[in-house]
This record gives sequence, C-alpha cells and structure tokens, in this order.
Amino acid sequence: MSVLSARPHLARLALAASASLAVAGLSAATASALPAHTGGSAAVTQVTRLSADPYTNPKAEHATEVEPDIYSHGNTIVAVFQTGRFSSGGSDDIGWATSTDGGTTWQHGFLPGITRHQGGGVWNRVSDPAIAYDPKAGLWLASGLTLDLPNGPFGVTVSSSTDGITWQKPVTVSKTSGGYDKNWITCDTTPSSPHYGNCYVEWDITSNGDQVVMSTSTDGGTTWSAPKSPADTPHGLGGQPLVQPSGTVVVPFLSDGGAIRSFTSTNGGSSWNASVLVANPQVAIDPGGIRAGDLPQAEEDGAGKVYVAWEDCRFRSGCSSNDIVYSDSSNGTSWSSVARVPIDSVTSGADHFNPGFGVDPATSGAAARIGLYYYFFPNSNCTVSTCQLEVGYISSANAGSSWGTPVTLAGPMKLSQLAQAGGAFVGDYMGSAFVSGSAYSSFAVGVKPANGEKYDEGMYTAGGLPAKGGRVKAATGPVYPGTSRHRGIPVILSTSP
Repeated sequence: MSVLSARPHLARLALAASASLAVAGLSAATASALPAHTGGSAAVTQVTRLSADPYTNPKAEHATEVEPDIYSHGNTIVAVFQTGRFSSGGSDDIGWATSTDGGTTWQHGFLPGITRHQGGGVWNRVSDPAIAYDPKAGLWLASGLTLDLPNGPFGVTVSSSTDGITWQKPVTVSKTSGGYDKNWITCDTTPSSPHYGNCYVEWDITSNGDQVVMSTSTDGGTTWSAPKSPADTPHGLGGQPLVQPSGTVVVPFLSDGGAIRSFTSTNGGSSWNASVLVANPQVAIDPGGIRAGDLPQAEEDGAGKVYVAWEDCRFRSGCSSNDIVYSDSSNGTSWSSVARVPIDSVTSGADHFNPGFGVDPATSGAAARIGLYYYFFPNSNCTVSTCQLEVGYISSANAGSSWGTPVTLAGPMKLSQLAQAGGAFVGDYMGSAFVSGSAYSSFAVGVKPANGEKYDEGMYTAGGLPAKGGRVKAATGPVYPGTSRHRGIPVILSTSP
C-alpha cells in the first residue's frame, strides 16, 4: 500500500476487485444475551444479538458486522448494517434486522442483488447503509454505496421492501467511474406537505473534491433525478437529510474544512440553497487508534426542530477527551449554541463518540424526548492493547435541557475484537429510533470469538429504552478556546486484493 494524499476526515480507501465467492445461505436470527458492564453507571442486564456474518469470503474480515442505521414507522423497526467488512473498504453485503411488533421479536437477512456474494448482484462490495420509509408508496428504502476498486466504478443504490423483510433487487441512483462516498437517504412523511412522498439521497463525489450532491425521487425510489449541488457547491461528506413537516429539507454535513454546515431546499429538491455554518467542531484524537470521526448525526422532533450531534472536546480543558454535543434549529439556517450532554464530569477522563441521537417524533418543543446511544472509553488514557470500549445510553425528557443517569449496555470490548479499517472499527455512525416512547438502536459489539475465528463482531440491541430524562443540566460553557485538534486520516490506495 502507498499513502497518496491526506484527507481531513474519514479514510478514503480504494481496493482491488475481489473474485466472486460462494457464501453460506441465510440463517435464522439468533438471540443471545451479552453481559453488561457497569462502568460506574447503572447497567441493563442484557442485550440481544440481532445478526451474525454468514459469509466466508477469505478477503473480507469474517464474522464482522458494523456501521448500523435504524428507522421506525408505526410498530416496525428496520436496522441495516455492513456484513463481512473488508479492512480496505466496504463489505460483502448489507444486512437487515426487522421487528414488526415494536421490538418484541426480530427477523434478519441480507439484501439481494447488490453484490456477487448475495442474490446475483454485480458489485464486489457495498458500504454505508442507510434506511428510510416512504409512507406514500408504502415502501422501506435502504441505500448503499457500491464499489469496484481500484479501477471503478462506484454507485449509489436503493433497495425497496413493503414490509422490511422481503427485499427487491436495487435500483441505481447514480453511477460513476470516479469516486463516491457517504450516501444517506430520507423521505417526506407528512401528508400535508406539498412534497409528500418525495425521497432524497445525499452523497459526495470524491473524484471532484468531495462535492456534495443530492438526488430526488417522486415515485417511491423507482427513478431518481440527476445529482444537484447546493448553490455554493460545498465540499464535504456525511450529510444526513431530514424533511420538516412543511416539506423543507435540511441537510447537515461535515465540510472538508472541518466545519459542520447545513443547506436546505424549499421546493422539493428542484434546487438547493447555499450552506450555512452550524458549528466548528473541536475534537480530541480518540485513544487506541480507533476509527472515529466528527461526522454529524441528525434527527428532528415532531414539529420539525432539527438536532445535530457530534463528538467534541471544547468543554474539557486542554481538549483532553470528547463529549457528545449538539446544536438545534427550527429552520436549518439559524442554529443554537453548542450544548454538552452531561454523561459524566468534564474531568472524568472518559471519551465519547459515535452518537446515535434519536428524538421521539410524537413529542416536540420543550417536551421533546431524546434517546442518545454512544460508544465510550471510561478511561481515555489507554493504548490499542489496553483500551476498553463500551456502549452507553442516556436520555432527556425536556428537549435536552436536562438529562438522566447514563446506563452502560455492552462491554468492555478489546480493540482486537473489532474489525480493522483504518483502526478498530464499529462504524462511522449509528442511529436511534423511537417506538411507543422508547428509543431503539442497533450497535456493533465484539466478543471473544470461538471455534478458532479471529472475530465475533455482530449486531445487537438493548430493546426499547425509556426516555425518562433527569435533573442533570446540559451546559453551553465554559468553552476552552484554541484547543481544536481536528484530525486527519490518510487516503490509502491498495494495489493488491
């Protein structure tokens, strides 16, 4: 491998195409209890395994599942995630785990027709899964980033399902011989919106300096418009579009300059307005060489107030470690001061990242309920061999003004138990979704492997956790100036399979 250039955010990885390999058939979902670790906070007694990697492709990291997104509609919850991760980028396929009874029981499987490893697809690998629901069409839509490198092409695809269980082969949103990254999908779910049923996909064109683009579908994801950029032609990645009840689309993203910005559309995606500043992250390097970043994670309440969360060290002297912070906006153009989620003391030495920030759509305003899942190191003064990774949860019942007691859901995990992809890897993001007032998430957990395997990293859930909140106030200060250590990860091009 050779390092060709530097990029200020996530690793951009190119790879040699791999040969098509036979894979194991689908297996039934296996629920298993995983002991929780208290880590000094209250603990949930068990989490449930949703899925495991069935593929045996020797070029991938077998028995790894990473980077989940999750969405709910009614009593149905759908999570999607990478299965069979490659250290050099992408995975064998996108897995899914679906509950149609509000999280009581789950089924799982793998999307057909994307890769050569599952159901007759044509791509070598797929990455960056995201999930949405179009109530007008009655369809679940799962987006993925397809890739055949080093010689291309790249693509963005969307798979559809009426029930989140039986999936159709994907349609192609866009394809290039250059490079794409970090796609995301959402739909307009408000019947009174003038653009009800429109769905929107965002991604960036890496071969054009990470130019941010959007595509729109008005027919349930069957066809998609040509890519369009916002008026200021921004460059960045990790945009997460949301649609307000008015039909306004708000898209927060991370710019190549290291700022979190957002842009909007008020005409159903016919055009996109110039981006505005949300905040300038200040980020400590997460310990142990784990792959983590300051990508924003965005959600909205029932009235359309948008929340954007990320990891940030501004509230800790000397940028010693990261908190989860957030900003909110009612219109996507004016944003609040950055607030700190009070998971622990700013002198605790803990490091927090990968927020799964969920807002109950049945609530809004000052009564909005928030459920926040996150990864953390209880002690950031650790190395690749000593770091102990855990999964936590905390909630607010008053729009983030105050928060309850954090609980530890899973861990401790050794970094050697996780897929390797520019560092130990659980994903560049995860999500949170509400059903009947409880917050659900899916998250990657690595455990000690059996039967001689190198990894046993699968998808888990803690079930629905209430958003009860508490009395510990969020904080907007003091902020320590001049401590920003926004990180960069090299772009690595692999010249061999």
